[in-house]
Amino acid sequence: MDPRLIRWGVAVKSRLGGRVPPMWLFTDEARLPDPRAVVARLPKGLCGVVLRHDAASDRVRLGEDLARVCRERRIVLVVAGDWKLAHHLRAGTHLRGGRKARNTRAVEGTLITSSCHNPIEAVRANHLRADAVFTSPLFATASHPGVKPLGTLRWMTISGRFHGARLALGGLAAAKLRRVPVPKAAGFGGISCFEQPPV
Repeated sequence: MDPRLIRWGVAVKSRLGGRVPPMWLFTDEARLPDPRAVVARLPKGLCGVVLRHDAASDRVRLGEDLARVCRERRIVLVVAGDWKLAHHLRAGTHLRGGRKARNTRAVEGTLITSSCHNPIEAVRANHLRADAVFTSPLFATASHPGVKPLGTLRWMTISGRFHGARLALGGLAAAKLRRVPVPKAAGFGGISCFEQPPV
């Protein structure tokens, strides 16, 4: 992982503090089929992981493995779209577009995060008392080819509707850190940026 990203994360955490880590790895079945090794290398106490392996046949086993590593390395774990698995893992919950399934209840003391692509989703996340939103895509990203990135101004407008921690997602890399809207951004999320070798 590029040390510039780590330094950026340390600076944000020192400035803002709080429960929400500044750096988040998003798991991805296509781009990162087995995230165990990457999670095991994440900086201690500085990161979070959003488990998104929705269709993986070994999702529960993967979740259990990641939960164990996250506890050992003081990394926050949230589970996307599966509150039952989140409860099983004693993990937090990641909402999609600020939407919450019926009869869901977060594990006490864990974080609630949400994806956010427009102002309506930011308002929904507020209503559900999410701790953080990932507003995306800030930059062009391989996860959503062909989708027009928000850019800095639009990112600030949308995330500004949310009252908690605002994180950037989409196309993040060390070379683009200067374009991340600080101090509005409380951190960032990504996939490939956590695998890139040091520069």
